[in-house]
Amino acid sequence: MGAPRPLHRAQVVLTAAAVSTAVAEDLDGFSAALRAGRSGVRVTGDEMAAEARTPVAAWPAEPDLTGWAARRLAGDTEAAARLVRAVSRTAPPARGAARVAAAALHDAGLGPQERAAAGLIVAGNNLALAYQAEVWRGFISRPGGVRPSHALTHLDTDVIGAVSEATGVVGEGWQAGGASAAGTLAVILAARMIAAGDLDRCLVVAPVTELSAAELRAFHATGAMVSHADPERPWQACRPFDRHRQGFVYGKGAAAVLLEEAGAAAARGAKPLALVAGYGQRLDGRRGTRPDPAGQVAALRAALAAAGVDPGEVDYVNAHGTGSVVGDAVEAQALLSVFGAGPAPLINSTKPLTGHCMGASGLLELVATVLQMRDGFVHPNPNLAEPLDPELPLAGRSATPATIRTAVSNSVAFSGINCALVLRSPG
Repeated sequence: MGAPRPLHRAQVVLTAAAVSTAVAEDLDGFSAALRAGRSGVRVTGDEMAAEARTPVAAWPAEPDLTGWAARRLAGDTEAAARLVRAVSRTAPPARGAARVAAAALHDAGLGPQERAAAGLIVAGNNLALAYQAEVWRGFISRPGGVRPSHALTHLDTDVIGAVSEATGVVGEGWQAGGASAAGTLAVILAARMIAAGDLDRCLVVAPVTELSAAELRAFHATGAMVSHADPERPWQACRPFDRHRQGFVYGKGAAAVLLEEAGAAAARGAKPLALVAGYGQRLDGRRGTRPDPAGQVAALRAALAAAGVDPGEVDYVNAHGTGSVVGDAVEAQALLSVFGAGPAPLINSTKPLTGHCMGASGLLELVATVLQMRDGFVHPNPNLAEPLDPELPLAGRSATPATIRTAVSNSVAFSGINCALVLRSPG
């Protein structure tokens, strides 16, 4: 395999974003939570959590859609009405995806023609498993009670239709599966289409991955998920790169970003938040849950080469960092192989704050990276007490002021999917 070459095609910029997390529902609130190291991890107490043996999670309450639309899309009553109409009968992943998509495009200020020509990529698959489990339980007791609309609602593609209807985006569109790496993979696909000249802009949306008790119990059985936590300090349960880590904490979150060709963005007066400078994706060549450092190293190096960036130029890395016993050790090995020991780049993980949001995690962490770049800080690793490897340049337990010119966001998924993005400050 030849070495990746720097990208010399059209520049791709990120011009708008929106999030829905357990710590914030807007970008400024998300940035403040990141800087403070504020966690959304809470003790779970519902029946499903007990069945799943899930002691803690980061699950935001779903807002009243009509009220949310009136507040968040203020000044555009037509868009608010269109959103409510589009998702009133959908499962939770489609509702949340349409919310963040509508918010991102509202903030971007795209007109109807620009929206219509935009592409759409929805990140993730197997999105509505809790909804499907609930329908199945009802079917067992009352088969005739299944609604005809279930034929549509159970499909992941319902999210594409709901977002398209809610936003008016009707260009190219599809779904990008990839488990925990799906959000990052979707950005790579969108950036490739724009860089190749297929589109001027593309909306990337990562919905909530709604797991049922069965999936959560299975994650627990693999040893990947936290099995017990201090009920007085639930936010300390997720401990990436700490010697006392015990697994990931499940989170529910969604995000959307708008990527544009730099010239098209400039033509409409949009100010970029970041430049997507490069990307890399590699496979481990085997199925399973155990990661391979070689695959992660290859993806990171491919992303840096595509961006024309030396490892020493990187100021900051947002690691996949789930807090799992095996996964963190392998990622630490990969990061040291690529960047070496030393004061830079500073490394952190956003998952202690948001939980592991599964297919949406890569996109949420991309937004977290962009906000730290914009606002000049690296958020803390709040639960880091005893670092896994003293040579790994981890951020401390308090926020660090930083000028971030070049950053990397890293994502890893089961079945050996590894990918990374290189971002540059627009300034």
